[in-house]
Amino acid sequence: MKTFWRSDWESLAKDELRREGAESLSRESQEGIPIQALYSQDDLDAIGFVESFPGLPPYTRGPRASMYFNRPWTIRQYAGFSTARESNTFYRQCLAAGQKGLSVAFDLATHRGYDSDHPRVPGDVGKAGVAIDSVEDMKILFDGIPLDKMSVSMTMNGAVLPVLASFIVAAEEQGVPQEKLTGTIQNDILKEYMVRNTYIFPPEPSMRIVADVIAYTSQHMRKFNNISISGYHMQEAGADSAIELAYTIGDGIEYVRLVTERGLDIDHFAPRLSFFFGIGMNFLMEIAKLRAARTLWYEKMQVFHPKDPRSSILRTHCQTSGYSLAEQDPYNNVVRTTIEAMAAVLGGTQSLHTNALDEALALPSEFSARIARNTQLILMEESDLSFCVDPFGGSYMMETLTRQLIDKAKMLLKEIDEAGGMTKAILAGIPKLHIEEAAARKQAKIDNGTNTIVGVNKYTAPTDKALKILDINNKEVLQAQKASLETLRRTRDEKKVQNALMQLSAGASDPHANLLQLTMEAMRARATVGEATEALVKVFGRYQASSYSVKSVYGKFMKDNPQFKEAHRRVDAFNRKHGRRPRILVAKLGQDGHDRGAKVIASGLADLGFDVDIGPLFQIPEEAVRQAIENDVHVIGVSSQAGSHKTLIPQLIDCLKKEGAHQIKTVVGGVIPPHDYEFLLSQGVGAIFGPGTPIPECALAILNLLENQT
Repeated sequence: MKTFWRSDWESLAKDELRREGAESLSRESQEGIPIQALYSQDDLDAIGFVESFPGLPPYTRGPRASMYFNRPWTIRQYAGFSTARESNTFYRQCLAAGQKGLSVAFDLATHRGYDSDHPRVPGDVGKAGVAIDSVEDMKILFDGIPLDKMSVSMTMNGAVLPVLASFIVAAEEQGVPQEKLTGTIQNDILKEYMVRNTYIFPPEPSMRIVADVIAYTSQHMRKFNNISISGYHMQEAGADSAIELAYTIGDGIEYVRLVTERGLDIDHFAPRLSFFFGIGMNFLMEIAKLRAARTLWYEKMQVFHPKDPRSSILRTHCQTSGYSLAEQDPYNNVVRTTIEAMAAVLGGTQSLHTNALDEALALPSEFSARIARNTQLILMEESDLSFCVDPFGGSYMMETLTRQLIDKAKMLLKEIDEAGGMTKAILAGIPKLHIEEAAARKQAKIDNGTNTIVGVNKYTAPTDKALKILDINNKEVLQAQKASLETLRRTRDEKKVQNALMQLSAGASDPHANLLQLTMEAMRARATVGEATEALVKVFGRYQASSYSVKSVYGKFMKDNPQFKEAHRRVDAFNRKHGRRPRILVAKLGQDGHDRGAKVIASGLADLGFDVDIGPLFQIPEEAVRQAIENDVHVIGVSSQAGSHKTLIPQLIDCLKKEGAHQIKTVVGGVIPPHDYEFLLSQGVGAIFGPGTPIPECALAILNLLENQT
């Protein structure tokens, strides 16, 4: 009788798979990693798998031995809108409903270091987060919320100094000393140059600010996480899991190197470093990513010879994907968020934010925010997800995928090292290029139907009744903030303020000064966020990145798509008729730096044969119109993500009329609530493209608009 060995059984199982119709026994993931139909002990042997345990190096299975068995993850909801008073009311409701920590979203004017009354930001005030102009706003934001008991996370990078300083001073005036504050400040400027773009200063002084914040908080705020190294925004910009993993770890190593070179002992600050990852719809890959991140961070930190084990432990917050949410059939988004939340929990996150079902349309409403929060409560209290530590530990598939992801990330990190480190690589455009290529590939696979999005490119349903969404009255918020600023400036000691601002500017020229400490003095004197920022701009200047798009990536995956072919044919016909190709200026207006949509549409239209100009970030309408006229474009395509379209689009169209450029058409794409369509069309917008609109469909609509004109 024949003895069957393990390899024999595996071979028989694979033969059975083939007989059942499996054309291939593996599929390639977005990261270029083959996902096998069947895994076995042989795969673990191939990667040299060594069993590990949670709470012990290399922490693959979790940073704590007990994980959720004794204490579940922290429920956080990223929120903030309108004025500080309205956000405070919302925060109190969330805490009463079971939320355990606050994560503050600031508006884009605050992110970019502008006061609400600055002429460049009228459309951004209060729209994508809460407007904070001074300590007075921060005190209102946390009124009645005990900051010695409540953990507060703040997503702030460019204007980190005045915002963190205002938080510290507001706590002091609430009676809470610095050493009792718990929470996290993002303070991750490198990823801003890669993807999110809410930077203010050039890279070198920005890195100094990061180090000053870490140095000050490590000494005076030992319970506070002084940086949250973020991969989330990379994923939102199009990065696959390997890119997000590699560049997040790479950013972290760059910060550690920066601070240790300033003379701080690794164990003095590294235990308070934290991370922030996005969690998308690739369920198994996302679990592997979090396991891989802990392993890779442990390995990379050994170069710095830490003695405290906590210095090598990666602790992370996670947020479900905003990009995966669809405008079409939006209740499907509840399912997507649940799947992503489960992946974060099974991957071992320390805290979690779940996105609301309507976030592809607008800011979350009270109704949708409650569903998002309850999603976590149900997973935590109604399921058995917290009964077992790292349930996937030892899984043939998961352990293999974790190692493959680590190896893929190491290849990307080697490229960064060869460029001289992350800062130099960013200045050379290396990470940005890889992320934008990945984004173009991902969009092409959605547009050609390779990647299914239920309700968007497959199993579509008739349009549902419109959701009731949150609509911020930007004009009312703007008036309220202007009035508060006027009162503040009228009642403060102006001489004291100006002296503190002069000291801050002087400190910017002194490498030995700590800029957070100096900014705290300015905010105590009641300087504003904008004034503190300008005091630094006098020395550092404002940074303006170059705008470009990748080419031929989108078209490579769409060349056989019938709609792509038709759009390409129509572009060629337009060229023959008019003697030139259709020309479009892709513009971002206001302070919204989320340019994934703009870059992808620019790349796709260029591959279709359009002549494409990309406007610099942070344009005001007058600047975009001037560029459009100078470049003799047919169309201005505005990409909007932050809700400022009702203010800025009418201004743009008025500018075109004033300049006598009636022939230039305006189209808009992005996060546009359906109930705003009629208003925008009445203002003269030629076409509106919501989330999920295939690029060839956009191209055909633009061509129809131009041909009807001629």
